[in-house]
Amino acid sequence: MVYKQSLGDRIFDCMLYIVLTLLMLTAFYPLYFIFVVSLSSIGEIAKHGSLMFIPRGFTLEAYKSVVENPYILRGFRNSVMFVVLGTSINMIMTIFAAYGLSRKWLMGRKVLMFLIVVTMFFSGGLIPTFIVVQKLHMYNTIWALMLPGAMSAYNMIMMRTYFQGIPESLEESARIDGAHDFQILFRVILPVSMPIIAVMILFYAVGHWNSWFSASIYLQNRELFPLQLILREILIQGRVSDFGGDTSNVAAQVAKNLKYATIIVSTVPILLIYPFIQKYFVKGVMLGSLKE
Repeated sequence: MVYKQSLGDRIFDCMLYIVLTLLMLTAFYPLYFIFVVSLSSIGEIAKHGSLMFIPRGFTLEAYKSVVENPYILRGFRNSVMFVVLGTSINMIMTIFAAYGLSRKWLMGRKVLMFLIVVTMFFSGGLIPTFIVVQKLHMYNTIWALMLPGAMSAYNMIMMRTYFQGIPESLEESARIDGAHDFQILFRVILPVSMPIIAVMILFYAVGHWNSWFSASIYLQNRELFPLQLILREILIQGRVSDFGGDTSNVAAQVAKNLKYATIIVSTVPILLIYPFIQKYFVKGVMLGSLKE
């Protein structure tokens, strides 16, 4: 049976598509504008105004400066290292905690869950955390960025809820075959939990990639600065002059484009990774939020 839409339904659908298209353009154009400006000459930008749809005076000088810039390249390398190492630590802590707290035989699991949930509403604050990091000799090391936030309580609860939704018969069958807890976790639970694992990896990786505040507090050595902190210095503190000794007008124009090119360079990795795990994203979030 084919449903025939009424005139009101068609008007509603048309209005809905128009609103969604406008929202999409509102979200997409700022990034597209930054990309276009990063490929344009500053003189052409000033001549044609700020609203642009194609590059004016096409030039790759900004991206050339990014590639040749030791600070930006080092920051990019550091960010990749932080993402890989930090996400690995996060996933190990989250998976083990979620699996243990999802098992009914774990003694005191309700007390442990209460203590974990409390951390979502109350924290020691910035100064006590800084003192702890300093006393543990992690200040000005990468571990100051990795260990204090080794596990997100929210993500752990989401993964725990997902594990609880897995049929207990799978675990019982594995135990009958003589499997212990590590074998059950790695050979039974995790293979059927790829959607929620993909979501957790995305959450943690994006968090590490975009993080700059912790690095600004706990790091003094510029050799360890992530890309986002370098980008902040360029955009907010106006320290473009630190990235080159030439102070000519040409260098000043390239420096302005350097801001936009750096934004593109710092955004593209996440944009390239997201489509490959998008199919798991909605499924993982929905399944992790429901309990059977």
